[in-house]
Amino acid sequence: MNQAIWAESLTKKFGSFTAVDAISFEVGQGEIFGFLGANGAGKTTAMRMLSGLSFPTSGKARVAGFDVYKQPDQIKRHIGYMSQKFSLYEDLTVQENIRFFGGIYGLSLKEIRTKTAQLLEELDLEWIAKTQVRSLPLGWKQKLAFSVSQVHTPSIVFLDEPTGGVDPITRRQFWEMIYRAADRGVTVFVTTHYMDEAEYCDRISIMVDGQIAAMGTPEELKRDNNVPSINELFVQLARHTSSK
Repeated sequence: MNQAIWAESLTKKFGSFTAVDAISFEVGQGEIFGFLGANGAGKTTAMRMLSGLSFPTSGKARVAGFDVYKQPDQIKRHIGYMSQKFSLYEDLTVQENIRFFGGIYGLSLKEIRTKTAQLLEELDLEWIAKTQVRSLPLGWKQKLAFSVSQVHTPSIVFLDEPTGGVDPITRRQFWEMIYRAADRGVTVFVTTHYMDEAEYCDRISIMVDGQIAAMGTPEELKRDNNVPSINELFVQLARHTSSK
């Protein structure tokens, strides 16, 4: 499997506080890689370094073949990114958002027209294409944001807690969209604090206090740690860390 993301001893400090503490891992092309942990575990900080939005304090990393120190702009051009907070413009219509981000990602006018029609059909939003995004239910907004993050056909998509606040049915629909992206060969790097979502990933890592406390396939981790669920494993890891 081709390597999409590689990190070695990647570290981020803010003054005397270490938010991400020497993490090492790799992600294969087309893999759904879950980056799990509680709020404040360092997930978002790690993702920002990998996506070229924040420089590491130390360590090494390459994303889509590009160095996070020397080529952050190249990384940004080859990835899609969906932030923890809703990332589209609520005062623009659905159609205008797709066209706007298509332009930001450097698509031609012809490509933008084609992609806009394609996304509206795929999401079944043709009937509200001219409706302001602020009027949409949260679940629809999140699915639209995910689709827009791939409007330029990136090889890697970073999703920062994309299902936060949505209902269980919408969460499942969102993951079906992730599966379809992975089937097309897109690498999906997704952070979440919902431990049940680990079961949807090819492999996962669990971050505790800025470090990777466990990593592997969901089945491997449950078997090797003799636990019935990833949530139980996370509780054990968190308890072990807090008792030190």
